[in-house]
Amino acid sequence: MVKNSLKFSLADINLIKQYEEKINDEAASGEIGYYHLPDLGDEIIKDASEFLKERKFTDLVLIGIGGSSLGVKAIFRMLSSTPSDLKIHFLDNLDSFTYSKLLKLIKFENALFIISSKSGTTIETITLFKCIIRDFDVKNFSQNFIFITDTGSKLEKFAATKNAKVINIPDNVGGRFSVLSAVGLVPVIAGGYDAEALLNGARACRDEYLYGKNDTILQKAYHYATHRYAKINVIFSYCNSLRYFNEWYVQLWAESLGKKRGFKRVGLTPVSLIGSRDQHSFLQLIMDGIKDKTVTFIKVKDQKFVINVPNFELEFLESCDYANGFTLNEIINAQCDATMKALLNENLSIDIIEIDQLDEFHVGYLIYYYELLTSFTGSMLGINTYDQPGVESGKLILKTMLDSKR
Repeated sequence: MVKNSLKFSLADINLIKQYEEKINDEAASGEIGYYHLPDLGDEIIKDASEFLKERKFTDLVLIGIGGSSLGVKAIFRMLSSTPSDLKIHFLDNLDSFTYSKLLKLIKFENALFIISSKSGTTIETITLFKCIIRDFDVKNFSQNFIFITDTGSKLEKFAATKNAKVINIPDNVGGRFSVLSAVGLVPVIAGGYDAEALLNGARACRDEYLYGKNDTILQKAYHYATHRYAKINVIFSYCNSLRYFNEWYVQLWAESLGKKRGFKRVGLTPVSLIGSRDQHSFLQLIMDGIKDKTVTFIKVKDQKFVINVPNFELEFLESCDYANGFTLNEIINAQCDATMKALLNENLSIDIIEIDQLDEFHVGYLIYYYELLTSFTGSMLGINTYDQPGVESGKLILKTMLDSKR
């Protein structure tokens, strides 16, 4: 179960119903495909499972960036460790240290390489792929490579010439909204996780908020989009396993909502915090700084491992004995509640998401929740949530700069 409680004043539902209708129409039109991904995974699961059935690997190497990496990394971190002994490696940046370290860790014949690029021409992904080909002297791409890309992309054409496995992303699914497509499902299956449960969680979220009567996301999005002062949205996750989920949220939120609307620039700035660690840093700014922030707390009720604080005293440290006898899980969640109450006392806009546990179902639910929230908020800001013109201009400048250095 996932419960979202809003701690701020709600809008008159009749004033914001139009946005709900707009998003429902957007989903029904089929123009934006991520809405329907929970219903489209069966063929991908079957296809990937068949390819992997007779193949045994010790390492999984995912080469991708942005939407082709962050969501997958979030899933693996939230689920803690793979059910098998498979070691997971991400090449998602042009960092020579990380790349060199990977070369020492894996044996080519024991590794599954997933090359993920929606466009098929992502410069970072293709550059790292070239390095893999050279450094492992790759001749055969049919046994331990899977390519995930758009239908008809140049990467798919390359893979076809090498008799390599290709699984496509729907054309109407944008990269940062693609984690519940083959981009995420194929690595999840390779890692031994339950991909069907992941999709079931996403479906449950969709049925509750998009097709159901729960207006929490609608209210939250409206509050964000119309707040006079708070243009910074903080996620304060009280669980280390949510670290990469927070990073995925930062990309999803920033790239979707930072746009030009005519001659006006609009956007909401995402900030990622982990509790209780960041209570000792960024919290001071939220408490006593400018009130230009909203805060969403995320709390995991059951973190699986029961670790009790020893019930004994240490000389001179008796002031810390109030934590004795509690579990670490109980203390960190109490810290979450205490911090939330402190911010409420400062009249800040707060909400809390409570998750029973981090399993495939709840992970799928949480991912879909934030995708929906992003779509609703973008609609209320009056922008195109799904393009990224600012990113594209930087790519053109890079090409020009590198060409001039030859």
